[in-house]
Amino acid sequence: MAESREERFIGMMRALACDPAARALGDDAAVVDFGSETLVITHDMMVEGVHWLPGQDEADIAWKLVATNLSDLAAKGAQPIGVLLGYTLGPDDARFAQGLGEALAAFAVPLLGGDTVSAGHGARSHGLTALGRATHRPVPGRNGARVGDRVWITGPVGAAMLGFEVLGGAIRTETVPDATTRAFRRPVPRLAEGIALAPLVGAMMDVSDGLLIDAQRMARASGVTLALQSAAVPIAESLQADAAAEDRRHAAMTWGDDYELLFTLPPDIAPPCLAHAIGRVEEYRGHSLLLDGAAPQGRLGYWHDEPGIADPG
Repeated sequence: MAESREERFIGMMRALACDPAARALGDDAAVVDFGSETLVITHDMMVEGVHWLPGQDEADIAWKLVATNLSDLAAKGAQPIGVLLGYTLGPDDARFAQGLGEALAAFAVPLLGGDTVSAGHGARSHGLTALGRATHRPVPGRNGARVGDRVWITGPVGAAMLGFEVLGGAIRTETVPDATTRAFRRPVPRLAEGIALAPLVGAMMDVSDGLLIDAQRMARASGVTLALQSAAVPIAESLQADAAAEDRRHAAMTWGDDYELLFTLPPDIAPPCLAHAIGRVEEYRGHSLLLDGAAPQGRLGYWHDEPGIADPG
């Protein structure tokens, strides 16, 4: 598969990110030893028309901005200690502030500062930096999967994809129940699960760009093959009516925006939280990822240089 523009740019940045805290830009967050504590720091951005739909409720945009960043902390088993906001002024700043307050309260994290700008008539973008305190050292990374481990995921995939399709009009419905679209609008980071798992896992990361592409990233970071079974992958209940179709199940595994935790455990250890076993870690044998015994074909997930595809997160 040809290297994407995003991969090439990350390669350029990797040459500049020489501090060990950067983890060679191959992880979900930076990990900084600071006195007797270890800080976990992450930054994510959202762009209008890519991460959120035109006309979408500003409160939902604010919630999702917070949740996606906290999900990176969850993948490190970190306890959030605060966020910094980069905000582009828009059509309903008060509604954004309301949603931001709701998210901060829901996840018990304070706003510590930030910056505001105006984009004129261009597409808006927002950024958030989340700071966390590691609850276990060493802090889990993507590179700890070991041959013989089992592969787990904390919850189903596909609900956010369906919510996006409903909100975007790809699926016609007379009414749009909040529950149908909530996974896309207001995801919930698995913070408690990440803290419980951190002392036990080999590797751990959140599923943001698609289960298959994120599993491939974990496998590459660990130098192993992740062998997944598609029938074992949990599919969101709201999608199960049409998930029997092979293309819909594959779409659910590649669309992303699920913010579940993907992790590995030794075969004799059971997860301390609800999770689903979806595969095993094998010695590398020519492909980083196998699905039902074969290398999956086609698009595995989202890249930021793919035009016309809504970014899952």
